[in-house]
Formats: sequence, C-alpha cells, structure tokens
Amino acid sequence: MTTGLYGHTPEPERDHAVYVISVAAELTGLHPQTLRTYERLGLITPGRTGGGGRRYSAHDIDVLRHIAALTSTGIGIEGVRRIMDLEHQVDALRTRVRELAAELEVTRQTVALTRASQTSAPASRLPVLRAPEPGQSVVVWRRNPS
Repeated sequence: MTTGLYGHTPEPERDHAVYVISVAAELTGLHPQTLRTYERLGLITPGRTGGGGRRYSAHDIDVLRHIAALTSTGIGIEGVRRIMDLEHQVDALRTRVRELAAELEVTRQTVALTRASQTSAPASRLPVLRAPEPGQSVVVWRRNPS
C-alpha cells in the first residue's frame, strides 16, 4: 500500500480488490445488477472474499467506467467485448515492441563494440566468404597437413 498525502489513510493499490459491489456501482454510475451481468459475460472478474462476496479494485472500476462509456455511445456488449480484446492485443503488442526495441539496442551496442575491437586487432588473413549466387557452388580446400 502507498501512504496518502500527509500520512492520512493509505490508498489501496490499483489491483487490490477492496470495493464492495455497492461502492463499485456508485463509483461507476452503474446498477449493481449490471456489474453482476458484466461479470457473468466475462467482461470483468472481481476478486472474492472468503464468503464469496465480490470485491472490486481501482483497475476494475476503470474497466467498468470504460465499458459504461462505450455502451453509452450505443455500442453493444459484443462490440464492447471485441473492442476490449483489441485493446488488450494492442497493449500486448506495445509491450512486445518495447522488448524488441531494447533487444535491438543491446544488439547494436554489441555490434559496435565488436567492430571497435576488430579495428584494433590485426586483420585476419582468412578470405571473406560471401554467399554463392544461385547456380554457383562453394568449394572448400584443405591443405594436407603432411
């Protein structure tokens, strides 16, 4: 948990399920039965207490507000489901792009370091091999050690 301003009551973490259904309904402007329906449809998955009571996190509240905003523009539940699926895919792709960009940067740095070390090392006496063009062959000769 994080400490609130001037040491007041700590604010719950974004994924910590603390809000009962009536509070979640009030925060989102939705009826509690609508929240149950969204859960039944798989649009939201609130936490549960030991006794089975629903508990909603700040993240759940944001998702519910997003669903409410989409439905208020006339988008049906299946459209909302599709939009949310696409948004999750976009988030996953953005994460993957960041990972690949980081890998690319490491590779670029490695190549730069390798090139720098090659310029300071003596040149190799081995010929540079190039890929053969279509229809050509590569022959490798070995000297007889005797």
